[in-house]
Amino acid sequence: MKRLRLGYLTAISPLCVMLAGCGAGVGGSDTAKPTATKQADAKVQQKAKGEAEAPAPTTPADFLDLADKAMAAEPGWTFAVKGDEALTLEEQESGASYEATVSRTGKPEALRSQGVITSSKGVQKAEKVFVVGGTTYVKEGTAAWKKGASTDPAMENKVEDSVAAVDAYRGYLKAGSKDVAVVKKGDTAELQVRIQPSSLKDIQDRAYVKPAVRELDSVLTQLQGAGVAADKSQITLARLNETLTLDARTGRIKAHRLGFTFLIPHNGGYINYRQDVSEVNRGVFKGSISLPVGLG
Repeated sequence: MKRLRLGYLTAISPLCVMLAGCGAGVGGSDTAKPTATKQADAKVQQKAKGEAEAPAPTTPADFLDLADKAMAAEPGWTFAVKGDEALTLEEQESGASYEATVSRTGKPEALRSQGVITSSKGVQKAEKVFVVGGTTYVKEGTAAWKKGASTDPAMENKVEDSVAAVDAYRGYLKAGSKDVAVVKKGDTAELQVRIQPSSLKDIQDRAYVKPAVRELDSVLTQLQGAGVAADKSQITLARLNETLTLDARTGRIKAHRLGFTFLIPHNGGYINYRQDVSEVNRGVFKGSISLPVGLG
C-alpha cells in the first residue's frame, strides 16, 4: 500500500486552466551447580551482555530495521492525515485540502481511511478508502464506490500508509540513493530526503521522485483536458522534501511528511503545482477492518 494523494482540483477561472530479572536458585550456591549448568548459565549471561551492548542504530538501514520491529509488534496503528495541494497560474490559485483518520492492520494487512476533502471554494466532500486483499475501494461524496488493483497508479494516489513508508525508504536505499540522511533531534531520528531544484528529466527515475511524478501525471492529464499541452521534458522539480520521523530508541514511527513543487512551463511563464501531506501517529489500533456490506 502506498500513499494517499488528493487528486481534487477546481477551476482557477473561466479564462484559465483547471487545475524479568533472573533470581538465584533457592537452597544452594553457584558452586554447587553441575558444570554443564554453569556453562549454560555463562552463555546466557554472555548473550544478554552482548545484546545489552549492541551498538545503537546509526545508518538509515539500521533505523528502518528498528522501525520494522516496532511497528510489527502491535496489531495495528492509527494516523491523523492532513494534506493540501494547489495549482497556481498568474497569482490565481485552485486547490484543495484534506483531513482524515487512517487505521491499518498488519495481519491481515488492511487499511481504512475516512476523511473530508475541502476545495479552495469551501465545498466539502466526504471520502472513504479501504484497501483489502490487494484491492482498493474509494467512495467520494455520494458517488458510487470505485475499485481497482492497489498497484493501479490512480489507486496508489488515494492511499496514505505511513507504515509502508518503511518499505519505500528501503527501496530508496536499494536503488543506491545517497540522498537519504539520518538527523538526530533529541529523542527522535529523522530519515530525510532533500534534493536541489532539478530538471525533471534528469531525476524522474529516482525511487523517491516517482511518487511525486505519479501525482504530476494525474495533473498533466487534467491540464491536457483543459487544452494545455505541457512538455514534460521541460518541467522543473523545484522542491522535494520527505521525512520519516522515528522514536530514536524504539523505532516507532512518529510521523511521515512529503512535500513537492513542480514548475510547468506555460505561455512564457509557469504553472506551479505543489502538494504537502503529513501523517502523525495517534497510537495503537486494536480493532479489525472489513469492507462495507456489498463490497468485495
